[in-house]
Amino acid sequence: MVKLSNITIVFNQGTPDENTALKNVSLSVHEGDFVTIIGSNGAGKSTLFNVIAGTYKPTEGTILVNNIDVTKQPEYKRAKHIGRIFQNPLMGTAGNMSLEDNLMIACKKGFKWPVLSLNNNMRKMFRQELAQLEMNLENRLTDNVSMFSGGQRQALTLLMMVLSRPALILLDEHTAALDPKNAQQVLDLTTKFVKKFKLTTMMITHNMSHAIKYGNRLLMMDEGEIILEAGGQEKQKLTIEKLVEKFHKIRHREFESDEVRLSK
Repeated sequence: MVKLSNITIVFNQGTPDENTALKNVSLSVHEGDFVTIIGSNGAGKSTLFNVIAGTYKPTEGTILVNNIDVTKQPEYKRAKHIGRIFQNPLMGTAGNMSLEDNLMIACKKGFKWPVLSLNNNMRKMFRQELAQLEMNLENRLTDNVSMFSGGQRQALTLLMMVLSRPALILLDEHTAALDPKNAQQVLDLTTKFVKKFKLTTMMITHNMSHAIKYGNRLLMMDEGEIILEAGGQEKQKLTIEKLVEKFHKIRHREFESDEVRLSK
């Protein structure tokens, strides 16, 4: 579904500040995959998502989506098929607009039938969809989204993305800014929607336990490279300790993570 071939990204090329953020990265993500991505700060995780989404153009290499070369395709065109949620819960919704207007935006992007204006049937559909979140938002259609908590807004962002029926979703540490209870609620909704709609998913996380628990494939990145991939039974048998050990064996240094430090 998504194929990256020999992707390299060099920022400030030819200057004293030159930085190679991705180094000859090749990756294939198949339809229905749920890929978790782990790595320390600066490993290249978000840069990888920026390349897939079209935010950054690669210095070298090609990107195929459904066998179509999109390497030079602008971000707004790819956004029709790629949904993305960021760490900041405020980024995915328009806080100065009502809940129902936010949902209208999602519908216009993804629904097949003509969407012209709000009507009672559409509001009924919105309430049914919102009820899945179990946050009582189905009774707050006319409230401005700015009134909602961070957890509510991130859950709403997730629902809006699902309503647009993307071919691929990119989750860029989408629970990192939430308290543990809301983070778990959003993760539960994520797995629910991924299974229900058979969404092809890539999820960046700093939480090694989540990287191991969720999805069918795990990638570890470091210094702009994919240094480890695990899937199937190999992934199921992973532990934080085994993952750290594998990193040390490959890189000959310790893996930098608050989670690892706290476990010692």
